[in-house]
Amino acid sequence: MVQIQFLLLFSRQGKLRLQKWYVAHPEKMKKKITRELVTSVLARKPKMCSFIEWKDLKIVYKRYASLYFCCAVEKEDNELLTLEVIHRYVELLDKYFGSVCELDIIFNFEKAYFILDEFLLAGEVQETSKKNVLKAIAAQDVMQEEQEPSGGFLEDMGFL
Repeated sequence: MVQIQFLLLFSRQGKLRLQKWYVAHPEKMKKKITRELVTSVLARKPKMCSFIEWKDLKIVYKRYASLYFCCAVEKEDNELLTLEVIHRYVELLDKYFGSVCELDIIFNFEKAYFILDEFLLAGEVQETSKKNVLKAIAAQDVMQEEQEPSGGFLEDMGFL
């Protein structure tokens, strides 16, 4: 079993699109780690290995279209299993969004986080079945649609 410390999604330009931390770090440290890793991964050639020994962790990354999916795991953890976890997450995003792209992540980041949370729990795979994950997401979508959005304060005051 792979224990993921954190997962980062970033563009080829180095813009962070999604981050999930399963180990607590101060905000300043998270920014430093993110900056270092984004720089390291983007500096690598396409034909280079997708694994980096970094401090006391192993970084496993994979590029899909314009996005890099990057995970940090313990040195003893299996890199190929980590690549499978990344690939499964991309497959889930693809199934949900229908060929996911960077804009889907930008404009629907809450869905990307929800899919990740259904798939991983505390840095470990909680559900291996794509069908079950997508069922849970569909159920969440139905619940969201059933809730009627209120206009809030402005509507209550008669402005809308």
